[in-house]
Amino acid sequence: MPDDTSIPVDAPPPAEATELDAVRAKLDATEQQLANFKLAVADYENARKRTVRDAEINKKYAAESFARDLLGALDNLDRALSAAKAAGDTGPLATGVAATAEQFLGVLKRHGVTRIECDKGTVFDPNLHQAVMEQPSTDVAPGEVVQVLQQGFQLHDRVIRPASVIVASNV
Repeated sequence: MPDDTSIPVDAPPPAEATELDAVRAKLDATEQQLANFKLAVADYENARKRTVRDAEINKKYAAESFARDLLGALDNLDRALSAAKAAGDTGPLATGVAATAEQFLGVLKRHGVTRIECDKGTVFDPNLHQAVMEQPSTDVAPGEVVQVLQQGFQLHDRVIRPASVIVASNV
């Protein structure tokens, strides 16, 4: 008489069990491949978005080094204008230099380069200004700009040259 305790009643026969295990293993492998594919797609999308963002940033700030190089020439035009004003010169040469400086600023502005507004009495901002010296002053409060030595410029929202300033200290 056969022993009924060795084979469970609800268990599939041994041949069907190995086939079922093979199908389950194939399903697990397919699910793992699907999960890996979804991760690869997400990585690709992130890389694509990052590349697009980097390209936009590079385009936005492409003129930075060129603008920085031109600022020296603009500084020289400003110095020439200051010297002409100090000498009382209002002739055609001083007018031409002033017009050239304005044209220069206009071209820079069209490309996103603007002066950092900084006058006497402006509160010192280390993000926009570079303090080269402190000086006691009764004209302005401590921590405010006493004198602007060199104009600062920014390209869009990025400072390409901070304004060099003298800052008031306590008297």
